[in-house]
Amino acid sequence: MKILHVGATGLVGKLVLQRLPAHPLVTQVVAPTRRALGFAHSRLLNPVVDFDALPEDAEWWSVDAVICTLGTTIKQAGSKYAFRRVDHDYPLHVARLARTRGARTYALNSAVGANAGSSIFYNQVKGELETALTALDYPSLVLVQPGLIDGQREEHRPGEAFALTVSHALRPLLPTKWRPSRAERIADALVEAALHAPPGRTVIGPERLA
Repeated sequence: MKILHVGATGLVGKLVLQRLPAHPLVTQVVAPTRRALGFAHSRLLNPVVDFDALPEDAEWWSVDAVICTLGTTIKQAGSKYAFRRVDHDYPLHVARLARTRGARTYALNSAVGANAGSSIFYNQVKGELETALTALDYPSLVLVQPGLIDGQREEHRPGEAFALTVSHALRPLLPTKWRPSRAERIADALVEAALHAPPGRTVIGPERLA
């Protein structure tokens, strides 16, 4: 299989990238990024792109499946508008381009609470993306919805770090769906979805990622 992976430089994205090239079912991984990856593999193609001006005629859009781990925070993005561009517009544009070239599976790292009608902006954007992706009629659409992500980030997020510390202390007392979602399990779920393509629309919640 040929897999397109967008968002390969983030916490979950890096873990996905570690898993894909060596997998026996994978013949090529296409991982477009803003800057060249510090990672090489004979099955990895790493086009350097501008996500605001993607090369729509590139041959590498012809893939079997897409894994999307693109995402940021409002603080990192600098505004709600910029956040929506990264977390909604880019993933949807990639989905449309890949679908027109024959992709049949799209696996998205979304978020628990994603709801287009939510009063919480973050959840609203995630929900709007899920709704738009559903309308593209991918034969297999998998929405992985983690809660608080437990993993080693390069950038420091004080609020998230505090929440993880509290969650770790209370872990034995918390219901499974309220426990932090492990980055490795999120990556595993995305790779499994891309390679084995469950039919229709599938939602994987935090209770399966703890």
